Amino acid sequence: MSEQTQTALPRLNEPAPHFTAPSTHGEISLSDYAGKWVVLFSHPADFTPVCTTEFVEFARQTDDFAAMDTQLIGLSIDSVYAHIAWMRNIEQHFGVKVKFPVIADLSMDVAHKYGMLHPGASSTATVRCVFVIDPHQNMRAMMYYPLTTGRVIGEVKRLVQALQLNTQHGLATPEGWTPGDKCIVPPPGTMDAARERVESDFEVTDWYFSKTDSPAS
Repeated sequence: MSEQTQTALPRLNEPAPHFTAPSTHGEISLSDYAGKWVVLFSHPADFTPVCTTEFVEFARQTDDFAAMDTQLIGLSIDSVYAHIAWMRNIEQHFGVKVKFPVIADLSMDVAHKYGMLHPGASSTATVRCVFVIDPHQNMRAMMYYPLTTGRVIGEVKRLVQALQLNTQHGLATPEGWTPGDKCIVPPPGTMDAARERVESDFEVTDWYFSKTDSPAS
């Protein structure tokens, strides 16, 4: 059995795997960001065109994530020196500064803990993973993309916003939800609660399907 299949992958609503690793901001640990939301994302390799487009957009939206109390952390199995050279190249050619740390996971320790290596895609590069970790350091969302397909950074931001709304207010979000749209009220679990829901002030389609306005931020 391969090392990859022996490694337990992270699971939703369980503690995110701890790590300490070198980065472009020095050595960092996941525990350094306890109390904040974290978006940990991997890319296949430095100085590659699809990854460059993603880093440019993450850089442009860094302040938006910071306003949501969310820390961005990048990762690949390239060296710190390659990361530094690439970050400088991005600033030179695209006019944006990458302010968040980028982990140099040469040992592949973090990549194995988070299931970022998929041999069917590549044995030498991390696939495009996104992990959203809450302030209690629990895994709240995971997304995997193939090497050839760039992510939509606005969708990553929307995902964090939806998770934060659920955490703060217990509401779910329907397909295509964006901040300010109506939210889903969780369905009732008893006959009495179902009867009360139909008679409530929510926007009720049926006892199991109700919406309400988004809470003021």
